[in-house]
Amino acid sequence: MSLEDKLAGWTGPSSNTEKDKQDRTERMIREAINSHAPFNNCSLKVFSKGSYANNTNVRADSDVDIAVECTEVKYWGESEKGNHPPGQPYEGIWTPSKLRSELVSAMTAKFPGQVDSSGSTAIQINSSSSRVDADVVPCFSYRYYMKYGTRDGTKIFKKDGSSIVNYPVQQMEKGTAKNNATGYAYKKGARLLKRIENAMAADGTFRELPSFFMECLAYNCPDEVFSRSIWTERLRGMLFYIWDNLQGDEPDEGRWLEVNECFFLFHSGQKWTRADGREFAKAAWNYFGFK
Repeated sequence: MSLEDKLAGWTGPSSNTEKDKQDRTERMIREAINSHAPFNNCSLKVFSKGSYANNTNVRADSDVDIAVECTEVKYWGESEKGNHPPGQPYEGIWTPSKLRSELVSAMTAKFPGQVDSSGSTAIQINSSSSRVDADVVPCFSYRYYMKYGTRDGTKIFKKDGSSIVNYPVQQMEKGTAKNNATGYAYKKGARLLKRIENAMAADGTFRELPSFFMECLAYNCPDEVFSRSIWTERLRGMLFYIWDNLQGDEPDEGRWLEVNECFFLFHSGQKWTRADGREFAKAAWNYFGFK
């Protein structure tokens, strides 16, 4: 098999069999929630997110992430004090611990013996012969108030009381726009970087990095590299751009963004650094013997 054939093969999504298992997993989680009586009078939005929802997952990472958003409560933040209009505090029953405990009960009833609720954030549903692994993520509606306009997302509370904000809708919108602008090559490129990261980690060539980080590295590459005629040249373009543009410290302007374009890609709270990005690019370049 030529290098070009290998790279082209690595750009593909999950197989049809894996896709069936993913869809079945999502459907069963929805059934578990719908049949759980305590949720009868609770307003919930259930949706997939992450690489499964964005069609950037690869065969070695075929689990699904399902967000269960309680819209009974809306948390908020503001870019400057005073942007948020005055309001009344929520006094209902749906606290973060109540939502989590009911979801654990619902999942346990549907998937007996297959639920791991020991994690700090998500409730894990273990795979079976007909399902893939799943992370069920309890969260609440969230709105961020800026000087001009607002931004809607979700707020996830961990068991220790800390929280994180996600913008899954924006991630899907921005990723789809980039994919359309590159003739559907961006998501293939994101999958290619994920497959390379998986391969290098499996044989000990390079350390493991989060798959979302790979997706963001591809997102920050210019559209031009995705317009090249073959995957060997597209990959060379991505790796060189990543390595060259992540030299030195974080700049004051032109900073790279997550796919959602709501957060900077590099800051002290991230699980990765600029060095991770440029060292990955160099390792991948050498992995394929590029000159």
